[in-house]
Amino acid sequence: MAGSTFGTIFKVTTWGESHGKALGVVIDGCPAGLSLCAEDIQPYLDRRKPGQTSISTPRKESDQVEILSGIFEGKTTGTPISLMVPNTSQKSSDYSEIASYYRPGHADYTFDSKYGFRDYTGGGRSSGRETIGRVAAGAIAIKILKEMGITITAYTKSIGSITIDMSHFNKEAICHTATCMPDEAADQKAMAYLKECMAQKDSSGGIIECIVAGLPAGIGDPVFEKLDANLAKAIMSIGAVKAVEIGDGISVSTAVGSKNNDAFTNADGTVTKKTNHAGGILGGISDGSQIILRAHVKPTPSIFSIQETVNKDMENIEIAIKGRHDPVIVPRAVVVVEAMTALTILDACMMNMTARLDYLTKFYN
Repeated sequence: MAGSTFGTIFKVTTWGESHGKALGVVIDGCPAGLSLCAEDIQPYLDRRKPGQTSISTPRKESDQVEILSGIFEGKTTGTPISLMVPNTSQKSSDYSEIASYYRPGHADYTFDSKYGFRDYTGGGRSSGRETIGRVAAGAIAIKILKEMGITITAYTKSIGSITIDMSHFNKEAICHTATCMPDEAADQKAMAYLKECMAQKDSSGGIIECIVAGLPAGIGDPVFEKLDANLAKAIMSIGAVKAVEIGDGISVSTAVGSKNNDAFTNADGTVTKKTNHAGGILGGISDGSQIILRAHVKPTPSIFSIQETVNKDMENIEIAIKGRHDPVIVPRAVVVVEAMTALTILDACMMNMTARLDYLTKFYN
């Protein structure tokens, strides 16, 4: 199976299945000398693990990370880093019924069409638990970026029709609200809405917004390696994401050039922009402004109401999915968006070291 490796220099390969013995990631290209321990990674895994709130699947997993290689005396050695998270609460019997039919909104049919088989116990590699490896690797990328003065902040912007008020933005609330909204009032409204969805045996989608601050101008390459293109690929690789926006996003299609263009200005000898409709990227290259991206996440496809589908005998049937499922994917996906953004930004920064001769001569001289 191809497609489990991401990145060019800072390269990650995720492995494992939802109901297998464990999941994890191998990271190649991490520089030597970074102070690293499991406690640096665990807080990020804790943000995505199940069973923490009333709007999260009741599956209980500790998601404790183990570092298997690449660390000596508390620092990275420059060799591959292998991280593992054991599965401890598999209930494959919850999924035995779906072996005979295709769940609407899931990858059951497409996986079966491609490989001639599928792991019906929790979705296998198509499960949301695959993101454990991404988050673990992203935690390391985030730590490196902090050393470079670059920060990444993701949060829930909306759930259903309920959107945060940016004038009430409270960064601390991201990790304290069940919805990962930085607006407590919006969080309460969203929780009430989700309770209605659950009562109706339904689910909701939403939007995750991510802001990259401190990235200098000049990161990314034109043509096929544009920074925004690579960010879009990274975010779209998250299973539930169906659309990605950079800056003003889809609203540019109804804008006029005089309003959409960001005016440049000289601010104490530094080129800056008066606005940021472009979302921090021009021509596929960072422009020094904050990068602003949004991921549109679909409603959880596993719902308890009656749905129509087809079984392997090509019979039209009706089903009601059983098991343990989130009524909304968005809150637990916030840290996944943060991780994939960090992996993309760090890899682009590393690639940029060979963009100019003076970068090389300055280092080696």
